[in-house]
Amino acid sequence: MLDLRAGYYNIPIAEADRDKTAFVTQGGCHRFTVMPFGLTGTPNVFQRLMEGILSGLSYLTRLVYLDDIIIFGRTFEEQLERLREVFGRIRQANLKLKPTKCSLFRRSVSFLGHIVSGAGIAMQKEKVQANRD
Repeated sequence: MLDLRAGYYNIPIAEADRDKTAFVTQGGCHRFTVMPFGLTGTPNVFQRLMEGILSGLSYLTRLVYLDDIIIFGRTFEEQLERLREVFGRIRQANLKLKPTKCSLFRRSVSFLGHIVSGAGIAMQKEKVQANRD
C-alpha cells in the first residue's frame, strides 16, 4: 500500500485559471499556483491524473483512490515486479511517496472501509457493526 505526499498540491493550475482561486488576507491578495483542497473539481482531476499515470495496469494489479495505491501480487517476485513498475511511473510523473504511510508486503490491508487480501475483498467488521448497532 502506497500513499502520496502532498496529493493535490502536485497538480499545477493553468495560469489562465489562477485568478479563480484568489483570496484576500491582511497581507494582500493571493492566488494558488497548484490545486488546493476544497475546490469542487480537485478530487476528479486528481483521480484522473492517477488513472493516467497507472493506465494499463489492470485492477488485478493495482487499485487507486486519489493518493492511495494498493499493489497486488501472488508471489514475492510478482509483487517486486509490480512495485518496480508503479515506482517507475510515480517517478516519471515527478510525484513523491510518504514513506511513513506506505506499507509493503502485507497479506491484508484496510482500504476505504474494506479489508483487501488474498481471499478477496471484505467489509471491515467495525464498519458493519456500526450499521448493525
